[in-house]
Amino acid sequence: MVFILCAAILLLCVLSEKISARIGTPALIFFMLVGMLFGSDGLLQIPFSDYQLAEQICSAALIFIMFYGGFNLKWKAARTIAVKATCLSTLGVLLTVIFSMVCMHLFMGLDWITGFLISAVLGSTDAASVFSILRQKKLNLKDRTAPLLEMESGSNDPIAYMLTLVGIMLFLKQPADGILILIGLQIAVGLFAGWISSVITTRIMKMNDLICSELSVLFLTGMVLLCYGVSQVLGGNAYLSVYLMGILVGNSSIPHKTSLIGFFDGLTSMAQILIFFLLGLLSFPSRMPQAIPLASMIFLILLFIARPLATFLILLPFGCSIRQCLLVSFAGLRGAASCVFAIMAISAGVIIRNNLFLIVFVVTLLSVGIQGSLLPWAARKLDMIDDKENVLMTFNDYAENPDISLLRLYIAKDSEFVNQKISQLALPKGMLALMIQRDGERFVCKGDTLLQQGDSLILSAASYQSDDQLLEEITIHPGHEWINHRISELNLPENMLITLISRNGQSIIPSGKSRILENDVLTLFSSKRKKESDHPKRSTNLKTPNK
Repeated sequence: MVFILCAAILLLCVLSEKISARIGTPALIFFMLVGMLFGSDGLLQIPFSDYQLAEQICSAALIFIMFYGGFNLKWKAARTIAVKATCLSTLGVLLTVIFSMVCMHLFMGLDWITGFLISAVLGSTDAASVFSILRQKKLNLKDRTAPLLEMESGSNDPIAYMLTLVGIMLFLKQPADGILILIGLQIAVGLFAGWISSVITTRIMKMNDLICSELSVLFLTGMVLLCYGVSQVLGGNAYLSVYLMGILVGNSSIPHKTSLIGFFDGLTSMAQILIFFLLGLLSFPSRMPQAIPLASMIFLILLFIARPLATFLILLPFGCSIRQCLLVSFAGLRGAASCVFAIMAISAGVIIRNNLFLIVFVVTLLSVGIQGSLLPWAARKLDMIDDKENVLMTFNDYAENPDISLLRLYIAKDSEFVNQKISQLALPKGMLALMIQRDGERFVCKGDTLLQQGDSLILSAASYQSDDQLLEEITIHPGHEWINHRISELNLPENMLITLISRNGQSIIPSGKSRILENDVLTLFSSKRKKESDHPKRSTNLKTPNK
């Protein structure tokens, strides 16, 4: 019976995701509703009120959500906004907590410590909800807003966790001198544990004779748990450790990365379902009405006062537009981490009126349900949609791998294909001409179709994928040493090739004579060699061209 019940829960969650995609509501809110349906006040009335067990399960699931948030972050896409995102995820959380605490004291009559604790628990934004909406709705946002939101929401849980620990200590009247020691250990040990774990992990994984592809998933999973456990035992911020480890390992050239991303993507999805289902199971809908007034006030404070003030104070000095600040502010969804921190506080002995978990749970429902559903609408109203951007490029699993790939070939005036029929083209075996784009029109290729200057010829070919080949993109920013150099002048490693130049919305297949210009986006192909010793010695930066 237990297995049937588990299967029913998983299938309902999968169905919920399909329904959410159709009606435009984040799937995570449906996972909560499924949990409520199975809970004490639901149809099946499964009794569950063990906060300590829920904390242990949710904390374990949160480990992999935090790790994958870093592992799937493409540093090349996020590097230009890293300072802004870090300020938002640290100072931004602190300011949000302070502004929320003050408002709760002034408008709701809560004492300072209770206000601080509730604010700290709700201090972080939910990475799972933000990632889900960005991907599902393919929100291609202007001004590098998508990677900014991804990095901020993926990295602000550790500071909220630390502030929650401080809030618990204040609430339980523990010695104040212990708070400073706690903060110092949390940051120092957390950073060191994450860094040293990533160094050990990447070095071992690059030893091809030591870790085979079948065991790489188990090895990395074990290292993530070891990183978390060691950091926690030494008094560090374990969530900070696994997030930093995820960034460093995910952006290094480790083997079998494609299979690792697929595994951790599935594991993270399971972890999200588990957390939100347990949160719904732990809630009592019959008790929610008494928490709704207080939770609604807190939600409005976060939405209209605390989060906007913190966002504007941090982003405006960076020269961000008002529209971008408004969108980033509106995208501050509360979610699983806040509920897990509330459970942690209750397990530590925190007791407040109307139950801290119920208050946070209702705020999360309102935030994910209202803000999450309206986020695409807000992006359009603020004119922050950019069709030239691709939000999926923000993630390390950007490259999709269908069985057939489509290629676009631009027919320049000096192309040998000009005035040739499709049947006359000397295409390689296995490649097919599908379509021609001409003057804004598209039509299917036939044998007697004549190619003209300015046409874009769409070709199909069988896809190829291997862990030994890597595709990466770099942007030629102002001051880059490759600007105005031809590709033939660049001192690239022997196993690297520039395969595509994206310029002003056009894709150019380069040759050795192609000149690189400012703001070009280059797609680089590199092939690993069998022996590590065969690699040319090079730094993490690409080699500069010969002068």
